[in-house]
Amino acid sequence: MQLRTLTSAQLVTTAARLRRHDDLSDPLAATKYAMREIALRHQFLTDQLKRLDKHLTALVNAAAPTLVARHGVGTDTAGALGVALGDNPGRLRNEGSFAHLCGVAPLPASSGKTTGRHRLNRGGKRQANNALWRIVLVRMGTDQRTKDYVARRTTQGLSKPEIMRCLKRYVAREVYSAIAPEFSPAAP
Repeated sequence: MQLRTLTSAQLVTTAARLRRHDDLSDPLAATKYAMREIALRHQFLTDQLKRLDKHLTALVNAAAPTLVARHGVGTDTAGALGVALGDNPGRLRNEGSFAHLCGVAPLPASSGKTTGRHRLNRGGKRQANNALWRIVLVRMGTDQRTKDYVARRTTQGLSKPEIMRCLKRYVAREVYSAIAPEFSPAAP
């Protein structure tokens, strides 16, 4: 049987259909048995993931519909940002505190006669920072305004990581304006 030419999905389906052998002393039979078990596990986990994704999508859409409606923000990204906010989103008083939470607020790095320099903030929640990075990456590939911004900043001499750092700060500002009303505590 030739398995090398199959796609991943075809390989899983084919391996799941392999017959069970009781005598596993034969290396070929043992290999087929292991492949079958792994393929069945893959199919089970894939089905479970699809069911859980449906529930997660419904929960995130109910909790933050404005955020999910933003360009480049998917269920996983919105969920990660919601988790980063935690149980007490009211502790974030402004978009600057949200930027610090996400690790995208610029920190001054000036010394001596050099002023106006900033360095990368290594603090904050990594999951929130990664969520902003994913939003920026999607927008860099699909949003014309973002593409124009990247082109303009590239001609100004900024590197791609520096441009992405700036874009993450802009996205943090936009995300905060979308989630602040949704996650703010209800007025008594």
